[in-house]
Amino acid sequence: MQKKRILVIDDERLVLWSLVQKMTRWGYEVVEAESGAAGLRALTEESPDLLLLDMKLPDAKGTDVLENLRKNWPELPVVMITAFGVIEDVVTAMRRGAYDFITKPIDDAKLRSTVVHALEAAALKKKIAAYREIEKTKHISGPIIGETPVMRQLLDVVKKLAESETSIILLQGESGTGKDLFAQTLHLWSRRSEAPFLAINCSAIPANLLESELFGYEKGAFTDAKQQKRGLVELADEGTLFLDEISGLDLSLQAKLLRFLETNTFKRVGGLRDIEVDLRVVAATNQDLETLSRQDKFRKDFFYRLNVCPIHLPTLAERKDDILPLARHFIVQYNQKFNKAIQGLEPEAEKLFLQYGWPGNVRELRNAIERAMIFEESPLISPRHVPIRLSNPPPGETRTASGPVVPEGMSLPEAEKRMVIQAFEKAGGNKSLAARMLGISRDTLRYRLSKLNEEPGPKS
Repeated sequence: MQKKRILVIDDERLVLWSLVQKMTRWGYEVVEAESGAAGLRALTEESPDLLLLDMKLPDAKGTDVLENLRKNWPELPVVMITAFGVIEDVVTAMRRGAYDFITKPIDDAKLRSTVVHALEAAALKKKIAAYREIEKTKHISGPIIGETPVMRQLLDVVKKLAESETSIILLQGESGTGKDLFAQTLHLWSRRSEAPFLAINCSAIPANLLESELFGYEKGAFTDAKQQKRGLVELADEGTLFLDEISGLDLSLQAKLLRFLETNTFKRVGGLRDIEVDLRVVAATNQDLETLSRQDKFRKDFFYRLNVCPIHLPTLAERKDDILPLARHFIVQYNQKFNKAIQGLEPEAEKLFLQYGWPGNVRELRNAIERAMIFEESPLISPRHVPIRLSNPPPGETRTASGPVVPEGMSLPEAEKRMVIQAFEKAGGNKSLAARMLGISRDTLRYRLSKLNEEPGPKS
């Protein structure tokens, strides 16, 4: 955990020197300024955890500085320093959001107690905000459902890693296997559960913007940087940062993240000072990072740093005994959401669910339940409302569990083209998943798509 940083704004040199000496001795990092303008600049550059602000400065009243800084730093605890008996200014400062005040001559015990309590109050507000986010997370995601041996073993591993002090965990698995839910669970089962859990999709944001989102930026770092911004790395201090789709990171940004993972320090964009944080990084991918690193599409050193504690999430096909419990769990969820009283699945629907391959994994199962419950009016969900089909294909067609349909009598080139296109569409544009459905390599699929001129900007 980084040292708490305190900014002192006071124009009396002797008072300023004395405060810096004392608080440095008490274990704080202290920054000093002798005017309101210098103090506001230091706020932007240093990002203090607490401000000690003299009531009378050469260029401004302390109460005016307080009112000005509240626009950009509404949560910063401020302790006013005032001459003995100046009640009117103290009342004004408290109304404008000061935490407390101390009087000159400054008593050491009073100063230390006030600083400790102000920092504790700020930390408590941060924890309360984190608790609210945790409750939202619990409500949205719910528990991990899994009674199969592979899931019980996986949850044992997750629990041990969550309770450990490891700072980097890699989640690997197909799209829809619940990587975001496992990341939240790793956070909730850890000592960091009271601190923030923040997530970002690395492939959804352009590289130049992603760096600012992760590390923040200083005022004036670029044209639109009107004020300082803290990034997710800084905001997640003491908590967990979830980097989803880590394979989508630009190579240059991988290098900067690698440095952060090695040192626990970073610089904001446009900043000069190293900022130290203590957090856990959970990265997730549906790609084979080792293969990408061999192809020079992913940094080898970054892969090795991420791969310290990898967790492989099984597909739904690998945990078939969890299909019906998961279906029942989603039925309960959507009963509440849609104000319905569906009791379960008809036997034929259960059979359909167990026979289907679920290429989209748990996400596809959840979506199938949601769609069925929108249209179902009976106590049990019937097969006709389930958006998957295995039996009774149209005459002249055959269907496999993975989905592609090939009419009888179709030529081999046409059948191949149809199967490739259907698998690609069935996989939602995910080449790796489509390749697995067809039993071919991803490179072979890419070649087939290129050959057939069917490459409409698919996901990687």
